[in-house]
Amino acid sequence: MKAVVLGLGGLVVLAAAASVVSSRASAGLETPAYEVLRADGAFELRRYPEMVVASIDRTGSRGAAVQAGFSPLARYIFARDRAGPKIAMTAPVLQGPGERGWTVSFIMPSAMAREDLPLPNGDVRLEEVPARLVAAVTFTGFWRDGSFDTQAERLRAWLAAEGVSVTGAPEYGYYNDPFTLPFLRRNEVLLEVAGDDLAGRAGS
Repeated sequence: MKAVVLGLGGLVVLAAAASVVSSRASAGLETPAYEVLRADGAFELRRYPEMVVASIDRTGSRGAAVQAGFSPLARYIFARDRAGPKIAMTAPVLQGPGERGWTVSFIMPSAMAREDLPLPNGDVRLEEVPARLVAAVTFTGFWRDGSFDTQAERLRAWLAAEGVSVTGAPEYGYYNDPFTLPFLRRNEVLLEVAGDDLAGRAGS
């Protein structure tokens, strides 16, 4: 029994170590160079630059859609079903409501303009996202609908207290792979907000 306990303990340690490595690897990926206009604990108001994303639409639940969308996007950036060089992975993977269910997106490296990117195959498409103002709440834990809904309500309540109007539906940001332990994950709920409401708030 003692050997079994020690073996299980060793597996836990190995799993924790693997997740730390995964978390560090995710931290080393390029992320959008947004400007923080206001920070309040887990909440931030951010100004995002224009970005190019590779996107795909999938139906079903939030969890099923992001899983279904990840593989074709990964094949695109790793040049598994197209000609041309590989594209560096970035973070986060984004997901938001689309015209046909959910839209899952990989952000393209900032050094690559749309015309520099290889043409995707299948239903993956390249899109330009204009510069925008976004509110975000960051949290750890499992990717459960209840968790995302709770965090979205927290973010809406904070924005209401700040007098900032929401102009879009919640989007979700996933910074880590599924093998990262939940307490080490970085998850975000993002809400696009009205720029007029932020007048005079930068740096406050």
